[in-house]
Amino acid sequence: MENNDAGLDAVFHALGDPTRRAVVQRLVKGEASVSDLARPFDMGLPAFMKHLGVLEEAGLVSSEKIGRTRTCRIQPETLTAAERWFETQRAFWRGRYDGLDHLLTALKGDEHET
Repeated sequence: MENNDAGLDAVFHALGDPTRRAVVQRLVKGEASVSDLARPFDMGLPAFMKHLGVLEEAGLVSSEKIGRTRTCRIQPETLTAAERWFETQRAFWRGRYDGLDHLLTALKGDEHET
């Protein structure tokens, strides 16, 4: 996934749902069949498959059908791209807060000199 707005929008939309976040959390531990992934949720398989579809469209999950079993796995490069976006935001705001700290320290020093 490229670090573009549309790709990030899809990732954040996909992760905006607790069911889909739980699926991603489960798949980080290793691949799993659709039936194993769906088991903990109180919904029919068609509804669960829609959640998987959103995750696949966002590039967070891929699946492969072998025989009668569809196995899903996480796509770590997509998570890495989202993580890089967060790190960029974190670095920006850390710099802003550091600048504010320096300004407040300088203003505090000026108060003590008068």
